[in-house]
Parts: sequence; C-alpha cells; structure tokens
Amino acid sequence: MEISSELENLFKKALEASKKAYAPYSNFHVGAALLLGDGSTVTGVNVENRSYGLTNCAERTAIFKAVSEGKTDFKAIAIATPDADYPVSPCGACRQVISEFMAGDTPVIFGSSLDNVVLTDVKGIYPFDALHELKNDP
Repeated sequence: MEISSELENLFKKALEASKKAYAPYSNFHVGAALLLGDGSTVTGVNVENRSYGLTNCAERTAIFKAVSEGKTDFKAIAIATPDADYPVSPCGACRQVISEFMAGDTPVIFGSSLDNVVLTDVKGIYPFDALHELKNDP
C-alpha cells in the first residue's frame, strides 16, 4: 500500500510533536497526529509520570484533546516513535480508544521514521472490536 502525501504529512506532524513528549523516565518519545474532516490536525504526545500507570500515551492525548475541543470527525491517525528501531504499534488501551472514535477503515500509520512505517487501518490494529452496541448513536 502506497503512502499518500496527506498521510506522509500527517506522519511528519507526529514526528514533530514527539519532540515535545514528556518522557524523563523511559526516554521514549511518542507523537501522534489526527487528521480531521475539515483538513486540520490535532497532535498529542506521551506524558509520563513516576507512577507509570498514570502515564498517558500520545494517541490518547491527541484524541482527548480533540474531543475536549468538540472535534470528533477523525479521518486518519499517525503515531511516531523516533526512539525505536522498528514501527511500534499502539498499545491496547490506545487501540480501544481509537476504536471508540474511528471507523474500521480509518487509516493508521505508525513507525519510527518515514522509511520505517506501517500503513494499515483501525481494523488492522484492532480486528475484533467489541461492545459497539453499547454506544448510544443518535
């Protein structure tokens, strides 16, 4: 699958965002960028805490930031992990949150650099989504 210029630019925004991560314990910087339906983007970074359970991942930071601003029309997500040697996929908690707000065919691009990425979709990272019947869609 070829990476479109739109997704390449989104990934570059995630890479840039990763520079702002707060990762003094792991030194593992992560940036995420969401493409919205209006063409704008929202970014997020991982924010660590001495108590690792209180750490928030970049993907969830970006999604929560967008939702708090009333934005939920997500068209794609990019996750950059420049400190890794390989493309690091979203964790389970992030996959769950991503599946809450994005359709199965929403593009997901993740990796450590533009030369080392995986392009898939939400179904590809979370093939057996569950509990959508609980959501009260109008």
